[in-house]
Amino acid sequence: MTQPIGKEIHQRIFLVVVDETEEMTVALHYAALRARNSGGRVALLHVMEMGELQQWGAVEALMREEAREEAEHLLQRLAKEVVDIAGSLPCLYIREGARKDELLKLIEEEPGISILVLAAGAGRGGPGPLVSYIVGQMSGSLRIPVTIVPGSLSDARLDAIT
Repeated sequence: MTQPIGKEIHQRIFLVVVDETEEMTVALHYAALRARNSGGRVALLHVMEMGELQQWGAVEALMREEAREEAEHLLQRLAKEVVDIAGSLPCLYIREGARKDELLKLIEEEPGISILVLAAGAGRGGPGPLVSYIVGQMSGSLRIPVTIVPGSLSDARLDAIT
């Protein structure tokens, strides 16, 4: 198949913010299914939110190193899930800082990111701070659409809607 002159083929990239919440797995599976069904790709972002330990430099360095190793293991495990579902390797990003700030920076720095996929918490705690922030304060200023997936969806329901 030849590509028309002057036209670029753009692959949808579904960005998922990775953490240890149950609903994140729903967002991950949704994004992987959408990528598989649309010929797209998944990107995973994990943000290490480190506290301030400036007075203990050696301890801080050790904690950063341990947090980085944990983040890498988490992303490797989740990348395997993405490959199993979508059939392609995801893009992996590890950042340090405030989750919402690093998310917005990544979206601006990576023009290939097409859609942000978040899952809303299903418990009494509400949708979660990141979902509330993105839908509330940032909803009109993002350059990409945001998909909010109910965190209580089953794998069967995800298959049906993707």
